[in-house]
Amino acid sequence: MALATFGAGCFWGVEETFRKLPGVLNTAVGYMGGTKENPTYEEVCTDKTGHAEVVQVEFDPEQITYADLLDVFWNNHNPTTLNRQGPDVGTQYRSVIFYHDETQKKLAEASKQELDRSGRFKNPIVTQVEPATTFWRAEEYHQRYLQKRGMDSCHL
Repeated sequence: MALATFGAGCFWGVEETFRKLPGVLNTAVGYMGGTKENPTYEEVCTDKTGHAEVVQVEFDPEQITYADLLDVFWNNHNPTTLNRQGPDVGTQYRSVIFYHDETQKKLAEASKQELDRSGRFKNPIVTQVEPATTFWRAEEYHQRYLQKRGMDSCHL
């Protein structure tokens, strides 16, 4: 089994997107990349802790590759908006890939460069590629939030 961690805006919809993929064994939403230990949702929402809302994906690399997960990441958010996804604004909603090893780092950076060169987006990609730090699991009511409510997405 392997781990991948992505920030692509509000973690509810991002989790639901990854959770449904064949080869994904488990997902959890939480916070990564900040300075405060064990932050709460309310603290992260102040935009003062430096954390991003993230989804940690446990996957079987024999069923789904990290490159496949990167494709899902790129295709399910706007990587050209700095600290924002849709109506959600703040550094906690930034586009970020937290890599867990050098292979993930190389694949993430290569896919970002390739997508940026492709001309698919009018604006440059602002997604950060950073080493994974401590994953702080979000409060239980955030876990599988949309699934618990019978929803596929949180789009307005």
